Amino acid sequence: MNTVIAFIFMFGLLVFIHEWGHLIFAKRAGMLAREFAIGFGPKIFAFTRNETVYTIRLLPVGGYVRVAGEDPEIIDLKPGYHVGLEFNEQGKVNRIIVDNKSKHPHARIVEIEHADLDHRLVIEGYEPDEHDEKLHFEVDRKAFFVMEEKETQIAPYDRQFASKSIGKRAMQLFAGPMMNFILAMVIFFILGLIQGAPVDEAKMGKILEDSPAETAGLQENDEVIQIGDTSVSSWDEFTSIVRENPGQELDIVIERNGEQLPLTVTPNAVEVEGVDGQETIGQLGVNLAYEKSVLGTLKYGFTQTYDTTKLILTNLAMLVTGQVPIDMLSGPVGIYDATDQVVQTGFMNFLLWTAILSINLGIVNLVPLPALDGGRLLFVGIEAIRGKPIAPEKEGIFHFVGFALLMLLMIVVTWNDIQRLFL
Repeated sequence: MNTVIAFIFMFGLLVFIHEWGHLIFAKRAGMLAREFAIGFGPKIFAFTRNETVYTIRLLPVGGYVRVAGEDPEIIDLKPGYHVGLEFNEQGKVNRIIVDNKSKHPHARIVEIEHADLDHRLVIEGYEPDEHDEKLHFEVDRKAFFVMEEKETQIAPYDRQFASKSIGKRAMQLFAGPMMNFILAMVIFFILGLIQGAPVDEAKMGKILEDSPAETAGLQENDEVIQIGDTSVSSWDEFTSIVRENPGQELDIVIERNGEQLPLTVTPNAVEVEGVDGQETIGQLGVNLAYEKSVLGTLKYGFTQTYDTTKLILTNLAMLVTGQVPIDMLSGPVGIYDATDQVVQTGFMNFLLWTAILSINLGIVNLVPLPALDGGRLLFVGIEAIRGKPIAPEKEGIFHFVGFALLMLLMIVVTWNDIQRLFL
């Protein structure tokens, strides 16, 4: 149950903060955000606030913000259509009844001759079967279509995605991944406040019981300054040498209370899963030391985000070049299984895992693939270069096909995750 709660909280937070970034910058740019959704598929819960419908949907595989103009508008009032019109106190049309007009006895029935709900906001037409006098109606900017008794707000062109500048559109698309990076920095900052920031030196933190480090006499706050003939100035240098020498006796020099002492340690040989299968590495059973300071915590928030981003990008490049097999990818099932393992190690590691996944989500969404933020940013960039947008129909086909392929990949990855659970 703890894992279920943790996974729902983590998934909801990551998707919420990502889509919230899209939503905030859409509204700041004056776009009409029709829906803010967590998940896909059938609605579980929904409410409307400030023109936007907020929904929670059944399938926990992501989320979206639906902005007016990103897809073809829902209803196109063509000549010959019969619609019912209702009016506000200013005499402007505020509800356009598309069907079930008999349920709206006070609506005025009009046969459409011309309707412009993008720019002029007018509807022109005639009384049914009476074409003697053309009728002209002004439409309120926040009027609603009513279809199957459901209201959908109209979107004048200046509220649509395509009407905004290239910079505003690009920022609205980039805002989601950006918020994931900001969330990661905030989490790392919180971790720094709670446990302190890791020191740069090879200074010992907690020593595990019955570990090679304890057997060799290492103590908390000892700093390793030399291994064999090699000077050591950082934790990375220290751990790199230890990992490369499983089961090998190492002569080290430590500094303790201002005094240098020689020690001998023998790292345990441990089997781990590597890129090319199982590999053996050395482990001593010691954690890095942490220290609490405001500047150190701020630095930790930025540097940890940067280092994690660089590591994920490296792994992504290895995946693209075939150095890492696609079987290494994980979907929701694999992430849930990993979360289960992380939750058992404590809340701090769960926070760390959440930050890593947040960065991963931000990076993946910036990959220039169809249906992802990166793919849509690519089209905005092409428009900036060529001076005009690509036809919406062509872009729509590109994203539709890409989304279908991504869903197929998700199915394959999920199947691999399920198989791994039973191996």
